Amino acid sequence: MPVAAVAWMALAPADNIWPHLLATVMPRYMLNTVILTAGTGALAAAMGAGSAWLVGMYEFRGRRALEWLLLLPLAVPAYIGAYALADFLDYSGPVQTALRGWFGWTSARDYWFPHIRSIEAAILVLAAALYPYVYLLTRAALQEQSGSAYEVARALGTGPWGLFRRVGLPLARPAIVAGSAIAMMEAVADYGVVSYFGVQTLNTGIFTTWLERRNAGGAAQIACVILIVVIVLALWERFGRRNARYHQSARQPRPIIRQRLTGFAAVAAGLACAFPFALGFVLPVGVILSYALAYPQGWVTPGLGLAAWHTISLGGTASILTVFLALVMVYGVRLSGRALPRLLLPVTTVGYAAPGAVLAVGILIPLAALDHRVADGWLALTGTDPGLILTGSGTAIVFAYLVRFFAIAQGAVDGAFTRVPPSLPMAARSLGRDNAAVLRDVFLPLMKGSVGSALLLVFVDCCKELPATLLLRPFNYETLATRVHEKASLEDLGNAAPAGLLVMGVGILAVVLLARAKLGLRKPARRGIAIGQAV
Repeated sequence: MPVAAVAWMALAPADNIWPHLLATVMPRYMLNTVILTAGTGALAAAMGAGSAWLVGMYEFRGRRALEWLLLLPLAVPAYIGAYALADFLDYSGPVQTALRGWFGWTSARDYWFPHIRSIEAAILVLAAALYPYVYLLTRAALQEQSGSAYEVARALGTGPWGLFRRVGLPLARPAIVAGSAIAMMEAVADYGVVSYFGVQTLNTGIFTTWLERRNAGGAAQIACVILIVVIVLALWERFGRRNARYHQSARQPRPIIRQRLTGFAAVAAGLACAFPFALGFVLPVGVILSYALAYPQGWVTPGLGLAAWHTISLGGTASILTVFLALVMVYGVRLSGRALPRLLLPVTTVGYAAPGAVLAVGILIPLAALDHRVADGWLALTGTDPGLILTGSGTAIVFAYLVRFFAIAQGAVDGAFTRVPPSLPMAARSLGRDNAAVLRDVFLPLMKGSVGSALLLVFVDCCKELPATLLLRPFNYETLATRVHEKASLEDLGNAAPAGLLVMGVGILAVVLLARAKLGLRKPARRGIAIGQAV
């Protein structure tokens, strides 16, 4: 419904400003979006694939710790990374302050320093936050390959660089392309980073056109352009692996024997893996934690507790509802045995490809119209005004979360169902259990790990979601994500730090639990829910 509503509003706007957009801001929006997307995809691929290759193929000091630490940037929202990088490298930050002190410079005219609030910095921040998608998928792809190919290549005289370029890269190419496509889609959907750095993209254009120019039709037209970009990225990902076939040996595959690095090579490999982790996790957590310690009064400022409660209640409700609907729908499709439900189920996952701002445009306008009709009808019947029930509460936000993250729950639940041996539910039915009892007594006990992981993943993504929450929240209604964004936009990092730490704390807990369950790195398609598959 949200996607259809966006298309309808774009085709029949009340005030068509599309010619004006084309003549003024659309070329700039489009160019910046293309540069941001391509740069983020390329840099995330380099960070993720390079790190996966080094920790998977070589043994060096700190490798075992880095294998898990490289996951942690998943816990840090990209917009928090943007605030931290700007604060760390800006004119009044510790880096430039130290440079002026060391060399005796008195002002910015005495030296040159890169402009921090730029599209290049946005690409760096987004790549540091999104490279784990490439890392996870590439790491899993390399683990599933036999070590025989690498041993043969070494026996034929192939060096380390040739081994990566001619053997590892072709075998891992589908995983790298898939992870890069996810990173690029997230870059298209980003609002917090680009708005803070002043980069005008299609996503910021939706906010400007809708909130400042009061033109929902124009915002819907920009949203349609974003949808087209996302569809192109999805098709590019599928096209990139259209004819590729990668099979394991029918025999027991030989494990990959890591080559031990020593001296300068070991130090270089450790630093190469530590750089994306430091940029994507250590820097944001360090900066935000320093502000939280320096300004302890931020923990008792009005509104923080209420924002935390809104985040927990909205995220908890959305995650429970999303996973429950995924269970019902996937189980129902499996029971029906008909073609039409199997064709329709993948359509329910299209919301994950749509950015939060696009979904907000498609949700708010129809729900607001429905809200007014309901309120007018109730007023006519009872003489009392109930107010806006759907858009005046968190209902619209929960609906947006459900649409946005249903793909994660559906993928996790569907994968869990396929891992249950068919003989178990058949035996239960032969003993007289109906379908509901089979789901309750057979499937759910065997799937509780995957269901719990799905709940956790959806909840974490709900806590981090910014664009949809900003556009759909009622007046004076804050979550932790919107509070961080608003305080940081006012350069008040002292009061933004507590909310930022809480958001990152939830994400870190999720990543640690998933890592302890050996998700994504070891037997990703067999144990629990693979993060890459869910995404």
